[in-house]
Amino acid sequence: MKKTLIFGGIGLALIAVLIWFGVKNSKSPIQYETEKPFKTNIVRKTVATGKVVPLEEAEIKPKVSGIIEEIFVEEGAQVKIGDLIATIRVVPNVQSLNSAQGSVKTSQLRYDNSKILYERNKGLFEKGVISRQEFETAELNFNSAKQDLNNAQNNLDIIRKGSAAGMGKTANTFVKAEISGTILEIPVRKGNQVIESNTFNAGTTIATIADMTKMIFEGKVDEAEVGKIKNGTVLEVSLGAIENKKYSAKLNFIAPKGTEENGAVQFKIKGDVTLDDEFFVRAGYSANADIVLEKKDSVLSIKEALLQFDKKTEKPYVDVKTGDQTFEKRDVELGISDGINVEIISGVTIEDEIKIWNKTSKKEEEEKDNNE
Repeated sequence: MKKTLIFGGIGLALIAVLIWFGVKNSKSPIQYETEKPFKTNIVRKTVATGKVVPLEEAEIKPKVSGIIEEIFVEEGAQVKIGDLIATIRVVPNVQSLNSAQGSVKTSQLRYDNSKILYERNKGLFEKGVISRQEFETAELNFNSAKQDLNNAQNNLDIIRKGSAAGMGKTANTFVKAEISGTILEIPVRKGNQVIESNTFNAGTTIATIADMTKMIFEGKVDEAEVGKIKNGTVLEVSLGAIENKKYSAKLNFIAPKGTEENGAVQFKIKGDVTLDDEFFVRAGYSANADIVLEKKDSVLSIKEALLQFDKKTEKPYVDVKTGDQTFEKRDVELGISDGINVEIISGVTIEDEIKIWNKTSKKEEEEKDNNE
């Protein structure tokens, strides 16, 4: 009795296994979805990162060293050429001051002596004792000494105060705007010491002025792309501070020499940005520029995800449907790509159905999920 039950149980289990295999074998093969080629516009772009800066920007520096006595403008103010920005109180150098004072004393002695000789010779000339030539020589020496004294006194005044009598608004102590525009920055304050700009020193910047109506984009592109752009190329500039707004720009400069950054060679580019009145664009905004490298309209295309590459030849191909879930391998020649769609030059037609090789049908996915 027990043996009969054991053999009966084994038989039932064997039947169940056979039924399970039968169900598995009766399932349909994998169903792949397909897509057809289509016509679209493809634009290949590269992106240059950088910022927008004024085309014309000037640093205003003093012509004399001293102390800032007064500042007459604020950052953001509009100025014109010649407008007064600040005044400087000169702190004279002791050695230069002593030298200038000595020159004044020497010139004064020479002047006094020349004056005495001139007046004496004038009287003698009027009496007919000396010739006209001797009188004119004495007069010339007197006038020359007078001019030397005047120059020495002016030089002393300039060393003491930064200006001399008769200079008026052209005095070196007046710091004026050299271009018209907006005051971007005033890095000094009243009472700060400043150094004049000269051959050996760049000098202290008192103010930075820029024309904010003329802005340019400054950025960098990789060496792999620089050979594909040229002056006149149109850029689309997006600013980090202004959302959903693009400004048109025209490329006008490509650096002749690149610089290495993080192992890649970068080339500086510049482009004139066309502004409008919708937003105020500030100097130094971070920006990205889309540069169109190549563009084709209404070309036969497929999604790049449909492509496969031969492991040996590395040539691209697609699987084209020939029947009910049967496909053939077909090599294709590619054109430009925008990273999503790619142009098909040859290999398939617009009527072909191409296998989505990494995606099965929804029905197949549902069955796979149920089995899991």
